[in-house]
Amino acid sequence: MLTGWIAALVAVVGLVAVLWSLALLMRGAGRRVRRGGITVLALGGAGLFLGGAAFGAPAVVDASAIARDAAAAVSAPAARGSASPAVEPSKAVAPLAVAALDELPVKGRAPMTGYRRTAEFGKAWLDVDRNGCDTRDDVLRRDLEHPAPAGCRVRRGVLHDPYTGKVIRFVRGQGTSEAVQIDHVVPLADAWRTGAQRLTRAQRVALANDPVNLFAVDGPTNTRKSDGDAATWLPPRKAFRCTYVAHQVAVKRAYGLWVTRAERAAIARVLDRCPGQRLPAGAAGTSPGTTPAAAVHPGALCSPRGATGRTAAGTAMLCRSTAADARTRWRAA
Repeated sequence: MLTGWIAALVAVVGLVAVLWSLALLMRGAGRRVRRGGITVLALGGAGLFLGGAAFGAPAVVDASAIARDAAAAVSAPAARGSASPAVEPSKAVAPLAVAALDELPVKGRAPMTGYRRTAEFGKAWLDVDRNGCDTRDDVLRRDLEHPAPAGCRVRRGVLHDPYTGKVIRFVRGQGTSEAVQIDHVVPLADAWRTGAQRLTRAQRVALANDPVNLFAVDGPTNTRKSDGDAATWLPPRKAFRCTYVAHQVAVKRAYGLWVTRAERAAIARVLDRCPGQRLPAGAAGTSPGTTPAAAVHPGALCSPRGATGRTAAGTAMLCRSTAADARTRWRAA
């Protein structure tokens, strides 16, 4: 045992070490510094214990307790404001495009009987979001670099065309505006052939003006695309094809449309090269419980489980499976 002033010095140094290391740990320093503080805490506690015992004082610090507390401090989450913040709850992410493609019904093309662009999908372009600007100008402001608006109307800007990779200087005016066109990723005629005939006019207008279904692109390239689906046309710029088909899948999924067998095969070939491609942010139905923008169809495959929707007649539907059918389909709620 220690005696005299040496014991007193050991006790004082131990007390200072304990107080310093406790303050360090409470401040929430980095993990390496915290380990050092724990070591000093253990040594200081031992010195305080030995010095106190030399004077016959009761043991005010239990060295074994210090060791246990130190181990707990290392394994415990860092305190608020530390260099290692607690992990935030995981955020919902959009489904994989390949998984969403698997959910789309596969059917043949319906006849074009009754198709009229303006009568069935509304004129180009409407102000469906009631922001005072039509959809074309909304998309130009979104997709052009350095847009120069005059009120709602975008007068000029620079387009980095996603379909070709070309840089196009857009100038609004007679003979120049058509250099940049707004493409429907799922062409309206193709939508009509793959289920849009069953939608209400309001739902078709929403589809024609849905930002997920629209890109500002090179005019001549858009003209060559016409109303082709993925089986007959893909962007010349291969680096954009994964994004392009993901938007097609998202639109068809949101509005209850189907794909043809050839179209599905073409989309699947693209997604084989990017299996991690997800549906675009903002697509209807990308988060659990989201109601799709269009009417749902009883018995159609759906995702995610638990999503809700309504038929065109207003019947409440739930995306769920049954004991007899493990696949999730729209069924009566």
